[in-house]
Amino acid sequence: MRVYDWIAHHAGRTPAKPAAVDLASGRRFCWAELDDRVGRLAAGLARRHGVGRGDRVAVLAHNSTDVFELQFACWRLGAVFVPLNWRLAPAELAPVLALADPRVLLHGPEFAEIAGGCGLPAAAVIAMADGADSPYERLVAGAHGSAHMPADLALDDTATILFTSGTTGRPKGVIVTHGMTFWNTVNLGLPSEVDRHSVHLNSLPLFHTAGLNAYGNVVFHAGGTNVVMRQFDPARMLEHLQDKGLGLTHAYTVPSGWQFMVQDGGFAEADFGRLRIAGTGGSPCARSLLETWADKGVPLQQGYGMTETSPTVMLIDVDQAVRKLGSAGLPALHTEVRLVDRDGRVIDAPDKVGEIEVRGPNVTPGYWRASDATAAAFRDGWLRTGDAARRDPEGYYFIVDRWKDMFISGGENVYPAEVENVLYRMPGIAEAAVIGVPDERWGEVGLALLVPTQGAALDAAAVQAFCRANLAGYKVPRHVRLRGPLPRTATGKVLKHVLRAEETG
Repeated sequence: MRVYDWIAHHAGRTPAKPAAVDLASGRRFCWAELDDRVGRLAAGLARRHGVGRGDRVAVLAHNSTDVFELQFACWRLGAVFVPLNWRLAPAELAPVLALADPRVLLHGPEFAEIAGGCGLPAAAVIAMADGADSPYERLVAGAHGSAHMPADLALDDTATILFTSGTTGRPKGVIVTHGMTFWNTVNLGLPSEVDRHSVHLNSLPLFHTAGLNAYGNVVFHAGGTNVVMRQFDPARMLEHLQDKGLGLTHAYTVPSGWQFMVQDGGFAEADFGRLRIAGTGGSPCARSLLETWADKGVPLQQGYGMTETSPTVMLIDVDQAVRKLGSAGLPALHTEVRLVDRDGRVIDAPDKVGEIEVRGPNVTPGYWRASDATAAAFRDGWLRTGDAARRDPEGYYFIVDRWKDMFISGGENVYPAEVENVLYRMPGIAEAAVIGVPDERWGEVGLALLVPTQGAALDAAAVQAFCRANLAGYKVPRHVRLRGPLPRTATGKVLKHVLRAEETG
C-alpha cells in the first residue's frame, strides 16, 4: 500500500481552514499555506542540499510549527525525519548523530553552537528562527516549484527515526515506518474522538513519539488544527486550556505534567470549557491524580504505548475512564496484546501480573543499524515491552510498573508504582519515586525518595505509617529520604537508573 499526502489532501479540501498555530511566534497557517511551505521546503532541501529518498534529515530545536513542516517535507521526498533530543549534552548527541548520519541538520537559535560543532559541513547546517529571517526561511522562500511524494513510497518505508529517551541510559534509534504512523492515527484517533473539528495543544517535545503522535500527527491526518507550545510549562498550559480563543478540544501530557498543573495556584479556579479529551500515558498515573481531574470534570483518558509501537497499544474509552479508574484500557483496534510470565508462557487467568507483549502493524521492524538489539526485542514475532500489567475479568489492562523496576523483598514482588500511587495520596508530597536497594535480611527493600511540597514538613515515620495503613507490610519502604526535584527525561519520566546509581553506586 502506498503512502498518501495528508497535507496536500486537506489543502485541496479545506484550504482556508486553520492547520497550525505557533504560540511562541504568533504565526498561524491555514492548510493552503502549510501545504505551500511544506512543498517549497522539500524542493529546497532536494535542489540545494541533495536530500533524496532514504536520506536522513535531523533537527535540533524546541517545539514549533517548523518542526512539523520539516517532518512533512521529509516525507514528500521519501527522506527520513530525525528529531533530536535537545536536552542531551554534546557528548551524548555525538554518537546519536554518528548513527543517524544525516545529510543535513536544522537547528533552532539556542543550539547554534552545538550544531556548528557536530562535524557536518557548514553548508549542511541550516539555522531556523521561528519565522524570522534565517537560512531556513530563505530556503522556503527561495525554492521554485514544489516537491511531490514519490508514487512508490510504501507503508513499510522508514518515515522517522526516534531515539529513545534513555531511561536505561542507552538510547536506540527506533525505526518508525509510514505504516506505523498511519495505523496509529486509526488506533488513537477513533477512541479519542479526533476529527476535522479537533484543536489540539502540543506541549510535549517533538523529538518524542508522544509529542509527534499523541495527538499531533493524528490531528493533522484528520484535518484538524494543531496548536504548538514551545515547551511545557504548567502555568501557561493551564492558561491555554482555558483560552476560549484557542478553542482547544484535545490536550495530552504525561502524568507528571497533569500533576504539576494541579500543584499550580491557578488550578482550583480553572474552567476547562470545550476540552473534550485530556490524554495521558508514558508512566503509571497515580489514582489520586485521576480522581482530582475527574472532580474537575476532566476525566484523564489513560493509555499505554511506547516509541516502538508508534505509540498506541491500548486506550481507555472516555465513557469508561471513571468506572475503570486507573486502567490503560483495552487493546487498540489494529493491535494484539498478550501477557507472559518470566518463561514466556502466555497468562490467560485474570488479575495475574505478566509482561506485556505486542504484535501488529503499529510495531517497529527494529532499531536503526542495531540487529542485535532488534533480535533481543522480539519473541516469536511479539515485541517484548519490558512493562508489567494485569488484566481484569472484563479484559481491561492495568499497568503495574516497568518489569525491570520491580524488586523482590523477602520473596515477594514489589512494584514501585503501586507504592508511589499510595505516596501521592499523602499530603505534603510533590514528587515520589521508589527503588529497591540491597538489604542483608530481605534481599532488597524499598527506598522512597520524596520531594516535599513547599512548606511541608515530612517525617519518615509518618510516611511509613501512612504506607502501612494502605499497603502490605513488605511493600512499605524501609527507608525514606527527602531530596530536591527528581531527575526526569524531557517527557517527565523519572530516571530510575540515575536514582539507583546515586543511591547504590
